[in-house]
Amino acid sequence: MKKILVSVLLCAVLCINLQAWGPLGHKTVIAVAQRHLTEKTKANIAAYFDYDLKQDAVWMDQHRRDKPIAYTTAWHVYNVDENHNYDPNPRLDKGDAVMAIQVACYNLSHYRELTDSAVVMNVRMLIHFVGDMHCPVHSYFPVPRNFWKCSLNGVKYKSFHGFYDGIPDLMWPDANPDEIAAKLDNCSPCQQRKIAKGTPIDWARACGDRCCHIYDINAPLTEDLDPDTVEKSREIVSLQLRDAGYRLARLLNERFGK
Repeated sequence: MKKILVSVLLCAVLCINLQAWGPLGHKTVIAVAQRHLTEKTKANIAAYFDYDLKQDAVWMDQHRRDKPIAYTTAWHVYNVDENHNYDPNPRLDKGDAVMAIQVACYNLSHYRELTDSAVVMNVRMLIHFVGDMHCPVHSYFPVPRNFWKCSLNGVKYKSFHGFYDGIPDLMWPDANPDEIAAKLDNCSPCQQRKIAKGTPIDWARACGDRCCHIYDINAPLTEDLDPDTVEKSREIVSLQLRDAGYRLARLLNERFGK
């Protein structure tokens, strides 16, 4: 009976915590970015944050239903069409992750004219939503396939979406974000610039091209996931976390590096 109770509690914890990469994934994106921030950028950000940015990695998740910012609840995902091009139409009335990044970028381009609290809020948006848009299940394809209950090796998940949100914890159960970032940060400066160039709309297309393969890994889509899903997803997840970090670094350097 004790074993059954422990299993039930473990499943409940997994279902609650697996949101948008989870703390480990979001902190890893920021950790990769921090490895490429200029000293000027670090100093200017430090004027507003007297703590490590990784502490705010999931702030937008933790406060998404707070009344003052409840309007951001829908901003954590975005849609792509059948060709994987960004499609704003399904979320015009609510907004999405791409729009959220664009708004934060615009506001932070004038950060010296903002109040301190506005700067903090927009940085929180930027560091979180860049991570969100690179999560495999946050690119919504025309045929929604994210929200069926599933299980992996006997562990039940509330949804396929929830499983992939929390996959970094399954890939690196004993590593911290800085250790993971050091492993993922394997590109030359030239390669980093190539990955980081473009706009959030360009990145949405790139994410769509790559992230659609998580469905191939698990085809046919049944309640029981492929037992090797974690290892088969490792390359996609690793590349998405790495690329998100490079792109976040570029956006922060452009705004705070002057």
